[in-house]
Amino acid sequence: MELTMQQREAARASLAARREERLAVLEELIAAGVQVMSEDIYVERGVQVAPGATLLPGTILRGKTIVAEGCVIGPNTLLENAVVGKNTTVNASQVYDSTLGENNKIGPYTHVRKDTVTGYGVHLGAYVETKNSNFAMGNTVSHLTYIGDSDVGKYCNFGCGTVTCNYDGENKFRTTIGDYVFVGCNTNLVAPVTVGDGAYTAAGSTITKDVPAGDMGIARERQTNLEGWAKPKMQAYIAKKQKLEAESK
Repeated sequence: MELTMQQREAARASLAARREERLAVLEELIAAGVQVMSEDIYVERGVQVAPGATLLPGTILRGKTIVAEGCVIGPNTLLENAVVGKNTTVNASQVYDSTLGENNKIGPYTHVRKDTVTGYGVHLGAYVETKNSNFAMGNTVSHLTYIGDSDVGKYCNFGCGTVTCNYDGENKFRTTIGDYVFVGCNTNLVAPVTVGDGAYTAAGSTITKDVPAGDMGIARERQTNLEGWAKPKMQAYIAKKQKLEAESK
């Protein structure tokens, strides 16, 4: 439905007022010693940003968010009711109702969901999602991983594709991981389950039983090769691709 002239004027006035308020907040932050690197930043009233923090373009800070000194937030980052410790970077990510420790490196494209708590020096990288989990200091979760309803000890390394299987369709269960654990790529940790200190899980394993400290958990069949099985199945595919290759020359 087309707006009337009066409605359009009212909308323009409202937009101008909101822009004026947004810029006023940014000016106050600049005066307080915050590095505001663009007008393309939105900070709600009530958000606390310490002097010495840097806000990059596309940053949105909402609710009861607190950003400590030395932090770099953005670009293209949303923090809502988040507490961010000193010298932490949050790049192209979203953080909700969570607490990030000092010297964390978050992002890009990290989704930190409610009740995540990280210690000193934690890295949560590309396409990592966390929820209701505690990470002690020094954990590295570089990419493509989901960690939910978990308690993680210090200096653990998570391989690409790790998933905590915390929900059975009715109930949520917790995963407990000790200190200095190495979780191999594409590991499924089926909660409730515990991985002890200094333990290891082999890549491609689905862990359904506790792994004692110092042990390696491996849960996969030995490889079997079926001789000649693929040849007839792949003939048409290979011929099609070879034709395309010939036509492209």
